[in-house]
This record gives sequence, C-alpha cells and structure tokens, in this order.
Amino acid sequence: MAATESRMLKLGTRAPEFSLVDAHGKKHSLSDAMGSAAVLVMFICNHCPFVKHVRREISRIGKDYAARNVAVFAINSNDPVTHPGDDAASMKKEIAEWDYTFPYLIDTEQAVAKSYDAACTPDFYVFDRDLRLAYRGQLDGSRPSNSIPVTGADLRGALDAIVAGKRVSGPQLPSIGCNIKWKPGNEPDWCKSERSGKPGT
Repeated sequence: MAATESRMLKLGTRAPEFSLVDAHGKKHSLSDAMGSAAVLVMFICNHCPFVKHVRREISRIGKDYAARNVAVFAINSNDPVTHPGDDAASMKKEIAEWDYTFPYLIDTEQAVAKSYDAACTPDFYVFDRDLRLAYRGQLDGSRPSNSIPVTGADLRGALDAIVAGKRVSGPQLPSIGCNIKWKPGNEPDWCKSERSGKPGT
C-alpha cells in the first residue's frame, strides 16, 4: 500500500482562514471557533483505507473534545471527478454511518489544503486558543498494515495539553495516508517535484 507522509507545517503558524460549505450546503468558517480552548482541523476523505482504519476513533474524538470546548473541523479536499467516492453524496453517507458530529467540509478549489500544506489523508492539525499551531502529525501509531490498536493517543495527548494551557510534550511524528487527490494541473509545486514521473496512489 503506497503512502504519503505529512509535510509537518511549522509549529507556531497561525491557522489559515477558511470558509467552506459542508456536505449539506451549510457554510462554516474558522471564525466559528473564536473562544474555543483549541481547534482541531483534520483533512480526511471517504475512500482512503488509512482514514477507514481510524474513522471510528475520529468520531469519538469529535464528541469527546467538543464537550471540552474544542472546535473540530474535517475537510475533504479530494477531487470528486477522479474519485467519485469522495463526492458530497458519499460524504453525507459517511457522516450518518460514523456519526460525525463535527462539520465535514468540501474544499472544492483545494485552496485550503494548500494553505495548510496538507499532503495526505488523514492529516491532523491542532491550534491553541490563539490559533497558533501547537501539534501536527499522526493520530497514533496504528496503521492498516500493523497490529497496533487505534487509540488516538498522540492526538488526544496533544489536545489534552493544549486545553490545559500546556505545551505539547514529546516528539511529533508525521501522519501517513493516501495522498490528497489533486485536480489535474492543480498540484502544489512540492507535489509536482516529489511525484514527477511517479504513479498516483
């Protein structure tokens, strides 16, 4: 199974603004998170086996941390033309099946993925109450190819620290997943150079 790693946006980066509609057509913005203890932004999709492996835990985290004043957003930046399993209708089914209580947003122009330097699904970013990046990387060490249980340990530990007003301790390891499915001709420059001559995943 081919995989892409997070690019690990620089810590301290201010959360890039966004205003996107969800699968039901309702608009959500980063500004909705004002006053939150932390903000979690996840780049996910429907078809990726890496996301399928963790989506039950993603759903749990959404519920657990919303109760602790954490704003949670999931964003799907994949091209639904080349990957119709990531279209809005499929997103609605995903929301219902996995009981996503957070907004699941459509990044139609893929501009938000680029602004976050997102590379794979899943990709996780946690910002503090001042909207400064305090954690980015993996949910935990579990992968579809290993026997490590899905616990969300890395992401939960980061969220716990940030909600408590503390620094995130320990190493921050990149997430691993399917590459974001860029529209033809819309790939970021880094993607073009890294994947030149290589087949997609």
